[in-house]
Amino acid sequence: MKLFLHAHATHPDWRMALALAATQIEALRRTPDHAADPTLGWLYLTDHYAADAESLLADVKRRWPGVAWVGTVGVGVSANGVEYFDEPGLSLMLGDVAREHFRVFSGARPLGSFDAATAQVHADPATADLGDLIGEMAERTSTGYLFGGLASARNRTLHIADGVFQGGLSGVAFAPEVALVSRVSQGCQPIGPARSITTADRNVVVTLDGEPALDCLLRDLRIDAVEPRDALPRLRQTLVGLSDGSSFSEFPATLSLSKGALSRPGQFGADTRVRNLVGLDPARRGVAIGDVAHTGTQLAFCTRNTEAARRDLVRICTEIREELEPETLPLETALALQGSDAEHTPHPARRIAGAVYVSCAGRGGPHFGAPSAELAIVRHALGDVPLVGFFANGEIARHHLYGYTGVLTVFSG
Repeated sequence: MKLFLHAHATHPDWRMALALAATQIEALRRTPDHAADPTLGWLYLTDHYAADAESLLADVKRRWPGVAWVGTVGVGVSANGVEYFDEPGLSLMLGDVAREHFRVFSGARPLGSFDAATAQVHADPATADLGDLIGEMAERTSTGYLFGGLASARNRTLHIADGVFQGGLSGVAFAPEVALVSRVSQGCQPIGPARSITTADRNVVVTLDGEPALDCLLRDLRIDAVEPRDALPRLRQTLVGLSDGSSFSEFPATLSLSKGALSRPGQFGADTRVRNLVGLDPARRGVAIGDVAHTGTQLAFCTRNTEAARRDLVRICTEIREELEPETLPLETALALQGSDAEHTPHPARRIAGAVYVSCAGRGGPHFGAPSAELAIVRHALGDVPLVGFFANGEIARHHLYGYTGVLTVFSG
């Protein structure tokens, strides 16, 4: 695959924004290192354009006939080094993936007998039993690995799969021939040790390692246990990290998922799902979480932490870049890299054709210190590569639904 075509724009009128993006796409299309005949496109739009999604999709189909489209709406969208958060904006990417190696699917177009290794999924967060649907979709792939996220909007949540849909899920499945690397970046930091849930009642965790869960929480927060309600401001900032402790060793190296969950002190692993702490149960000395609590699951109390999020994002970007760069290079290639602006200039040795980054809406805007700071970190690590994405109401990786994370997936040429 050649470098994917990519563009982004903002304008109060979606027609003008798309026209600006189309000009960028066509300029890249005339360069020899970019895809001349794209087959698959990604379309992300902020909720300012949600009401006109059907018209917008019809326009991109007219401009680039024969391209299959996937995407969704977000409170923000992203591109290489920039985000449009809480403002009108769209982000496009078109790639030359072989048609026989991908299949767009939706409720109106089932996946059928396509041999899927992995899949990108977009979904409506209001869908009933969404976790089960994500799990079932993961089982349809040979690796069990999905990546993507839930639509986020203040007006109309929708997702795109050669049509505009509300409810359910849609996306694009990829055959084993499509090489990609995917990583999960955590945005929270544990404030105490990992403990096993030993007693639970639906979403109420009653005991951890046989001890009242509320007592564990108060001890980790160093709060007086006599009257925990006095500490409600601090409790509202507390989250929980859940892990089933499963290993990722059964997945192929092209997905390169991190192993472990809570085994490394001071940080979470890739399979930790962060959920809200939604209440206390003083009578049973328990805590209520925003998910069903299962005995045997590991739990660690945590908080959002900008520095931890920044470090983990740098880590996954570095891992991806190192994996895609060969350990040894021919002399001519090494000299070319040495003489280029390696931070911002793509080079064939890096073999990155395009990337999709799905980040939590809670990480967008000023959370990383300044507008677009999160995307600047990705650009600094990966270089000036084609990238699109959006800020989600929940992130999807493997068969899990995450929160407060970033999921970066890179396609290699």
